[in-house]
Amino acid sequence: MKNFFDRIEINPIIAAINDLAQLDKALESPCEIIFLLTGNIFNLKEIANRVKARDKGLYIDIDLIDGFSKDTWGLEYIVKNIYPDGIITAKENLVRLSKDLGAFTILRLFIIDSVALKKGIHSAKSTRPHAIEILPGIMPKITKMIHMETDTPIIASGLIMDKEDVMMSLNSNALAVSSNNKNVWHI
Repeated sequence: MKNFFDRIEINPIIAAINDLAQLDKALESPCEIIFLLTGNIFNLKEIANRVKARDKGLYIDIDLIDGFSKDTWGLEYIVKNIYPDGIITAKENLVRLSKDLGAFTILRLFIIDSVALKKGIHSAKSTRPHAIEILPGIMPKITKMIHMETDTPIIASGLIMDKEDVMMSLNSNALAVSSNNKNVWHI
């Protein structure tokens, strides 16, 4: 069974799905990992089954799934009944709980200014996620800084539009890039 790092070694581009109409294209893409940024309590199991049937890694952004409480019970239900390969969240308490439940955990950081940067680094240091996803992902200097400060694998995400963005991110200490742009999935 391939883990996150095995899959990233095969292909460092992650298909981010924020519209279920994209799912079939993501399943057909060479991407080894899918970040699920949409869905609800009624369709999550079916989506997970489809992704697993194609031998892709599924990482669910718990903050964006409709119909689940964004607390202990909702997270525990997803981990124990949907069986994703990992959880993505911007909430420190859910990072800690995901790790306690044995889930691979990605802390999502929105870096909009220097205050968010400082707070994000502090959050990463205190929660120690398995990886950090930074948005927007087109900030090479910030990517290098967060990696250096936290010594945690970085996923650059948001506004990754072409091969140049992918290469810039990967050359800035990002382990992987995540994009909802179907053209990027095939780079």
